[in-house]
Amino acid sequence: MYAHPFSYHRVQSLGQATKLLQQLGEESRVLAGGQSLIPLMKMRLARATALIDINFIPGLAEIKNHNGELRFGALARHTDIEMSEHVVAIPILHDCAAGIADVQIRNQGTIGGSLAEADPSGDWGATLLTLETSVQCIGPQGERSIKLEDFIKDAYTTVLGHDELVREVIVKKAPRNSGGAYLAFKRSAPVYATASAAVQLTLDGKDICKEIRVVLGCVGLTAVRARRAEDELRGKKIDGKAIQRAAEAARETAEPQSDMRGSADYKRALVAALVKRAIGIAVRRARGERVEAGHEYVGR
Repeated sequence: MYAHPFSYHRVQSLGQATKLLQQLGEESRVLAGGQSLIPLMKMRLARATALIDINFIPGLAEIKNHNGELRFGALARHTDIEMSEHVVAIPILHDCAAGIADVQIRNQGTIGGSLAEADPSGDWGATLLTLETSVQCIGPQGERSIKLEDFIKDAYTTVLGHDELVREVIVKKAPRNSGGAYLAFKRSAPVYATASAAVQLTLDGKDICKEIRVVLGCVGLTAVRARRAEDELRGKKIDGKAIQRAAEAARETAEPQSDMRGSADYKRALVAALVKRAIGIAVRRARGERVEAGHEYVGR
C-alpha cells in the first residue's frame, strides 16, 4: 500500500520548520528518523498532507558533554548514542540505545523523534525517566525547557503544540557511586518489548541505597514510575530480601493489558523478574563493576 499524496519540504533551521508547520496546517508532519511515521503513512493509518524534513539542519544530531550534562540533539540517532564515548559514563543509556529494534532502525531512528512520538512501548521514555532529563523545545513563542515527567502526558501524547519541535534532550549526569540498568524482554529484535524495566540508583557506602528510581515500560499507557518499589530500597541496605520486596512492589504497580505479546499476569511476573535483575546489575555497576545488560529475546 502507498501513502496518500503529500508535499515535501526540506528546511535548514528549526525556525523555518515551525513557520511551515503553522502555514501548512494541522495535517503537516515533521520528518526526523521516520521510523514510526513512514510505516503509518504507507499503511494509511496516518495521513500527512505535508512532510517537513529537518534532517538537513546543521548541528541537530550532535551529542555533547557539557557542565555535568549530556546534551543530545533531537536528531541524534540511536546508533550514534550507542557508540558515543560520552555515554560510557551512564551505562543505562547504552543499554537502551544498543538494543532498539534492528540495525537499520537504529541507524535512522532519533531520540527526539522517539520522545515526541510518546509510544508507550518505546524504550527511551522508561530509560530517561530514571535520570534527571529535560526536553528543550522550540516554537513560534520561543524556547522552553520541560522536565521529561511533564513532557509525556498519555499514550502518543505530549505537551508539544503542533507547531513546536524538540530541539535537544538534556540528561544530568548521575553522582558518584551510581549505576543503572535497562532490561527489555522481546520475542525478536524488530518487535516491541513485552515488558521492560529501568533502574538507576546511588549507593551510600557499599550496601546502602541512597537514592533510586524504578520505571516500567510496556505495562501502561505511559512509562510507569514504580514508587513503592523505590520505597522498599531507599535508605535501606540492599540485600536479597529487599530486592525481592522491591520486585513484588513493581509487579503490583504494573498495569498491563493482555495482547499478542502475553497475558496481563505473564507481564506482571515478567516485570518482577526484570526489576529484580536490573537492580542487581545497577548495584554492581555502582560498585564499579562492568556488567553487560540490555535487550533480551525469547530462547536466547
